[in-house]
Amino acid sequence: MGTEIPTDNDYHKNAGRSQDFNTGGPRIEKARIEKARIEKTEEELRKQKAIDDWLPITSSRNAKWWYSAFHNVTAMVGAGVLSLPYAMSELGWGPGVTVLVLSWIITLYTLWQMVEMHEMVPGKRFDRYHELGQYAFGEKLGLYIVVPQQLIVEVGVNIVYMVTGGKSLQKFHNTVCSNCKSIKLTYFIMIFASVHFVLSHLPNFNSISGVSLAAAVMSLSYSTIAWAASAHKGVQDNVEYGYKAKSTSGTVFNFFSALGDVAFAYAGHNVVLEIQATIPSTPEKPSKGPMWRGVVVAYIVVALCYFPVALVGYWMFGNGVKDNILISLEKPKWLIAMANMFVVIHVIGSYQIYAMPVFDMIETVLVKKLNFTPSRILRFIVRNLYVAFTMFVAITFPFFGGLLGFFGGFAFAPTTYFLPCVMWLAIYKPKRFSLSWWSNWVCIVLGLLLMILSPIGGLRTIIIEAKTYKFYS
Repeated sequence: MGTEIPTDNDYHKNAGRSQDFNTGGPRIEKARIEKARIEKTEEELRKQKAIDDWLPITSSRNAKWWYSAFHNVTAMVGAGVLSLPYAMSELGWGPGVTVLVLSWIITLYTLWQMVEMHEMVPGKRFDRYHELGQYAFGEKLGLYIVVPQQLIVEVGVNIVYMVTGGKSLQKFHNTVCSNCKSIKLTYFIMIFASVHFVLSHLPNFNSISGVSLAAAVMSLSYSTIAWAASAHKGVQDNVEYGYKAKSTSGTVFNFFSALGDVAFAYAGHNVVLEIQATIPSTPEKPSKGPMWRGVVVAYIVVALCYFPVALVGYWMFGNGVKDNILISLEKPKWLIAMANMFVVIHVIGSYQIYAMPVFDMIETVLVKKLNFTPSRILRFIVRNLYVAFTMFVAITFPFFGGLLGFFGGFAFAPTTYFLPCVMWLAIYKPKRFSLSWWSNWVCIVLGLLLMILSPIGGLRTIIIEAKTYKFYS
């Protein structure tokens, strides 16, 4: 048998096989890299989902429309309602009624805008205020604009509510046991804080829905007691409705501070997207439907709480009304004691509503940026430290009226009155000089004036009260 001599065709076949072999390597390698990349992406998505399922805002999305109603009532009708008669005494009848009604209309409009913007991008939800800000203004700028303001509002509210809770507990104690030894406000704030060292460990918004419902019912109850007891007491002897400040400058500063008190009363916008994030959503049934239904119910309750308290309280006591209407009411004792306890229960719920987005921010940074493992211990440490911080600041600076005015203008005005309008103009770009364009610009101008003027009055009030204040008294 002789050796076969390869032909030209054989050489061509072998060359082809060699080429296949040489190109097969890179092709297999490329497929392997692509597969690894897909697996890595899937792993990252799994980790991301696990983190989202752990974080307070995104962990539960099975809320109903009525959750939206009582969460919004709890967030909105805070201790601020009790200072409205005092704000009226510094504004006067005409400006006071105008500011109250305008605030109700403007804030309802800006709240509607936020509900609409929650899902304006198909398939995406802006679960947090700063996420919407990032979409409107850019990744970094959005964070810088929204996060500091939102934190000032939420931490500020929590501090003010610590003071309110402590003062209401003190008032309850003094009313029920008038002959007992007086106890420092410091201790009452610590008693109030002790509740939050427990409640703050509820994981998410839906888990605090029971607390929030109780708080919403309490807010309507103590508001009703405040105006009904004032009406029953009747118009006081020698009542005066003029400005009580002796100087023009004092009147002007008090007017500015009162604007902040009103702004503080409408502070629910800071948590509205986070509340909406708990409602389930599909393309056929977006979350804005049930959310808006809840908001409308909440705003009706807000009107039922705010307007009677502000107008009846001022009408009965005039410019002699205290910065907390319940302090002006001394009798019947049992009713005033009950109203103060209702305030305590309501403020417990409000504290939790405003603390939840702060917990979410801190936990997001720790888990996503600093790569901490999501765990109960991490949550336990973070939340206890936060409650302790707000308690310490409240004990150190319990200037209730001044704090309301200062925080009310400095941070509530932007996030409530005009930041949603700026976002709306940036994203939707309504036609110049159209109704939408005009209404947004009017809100922006009024909100800016509020932001600039009210902290001036609030800061002056704090300075005046600080002159006679002794630390930890």
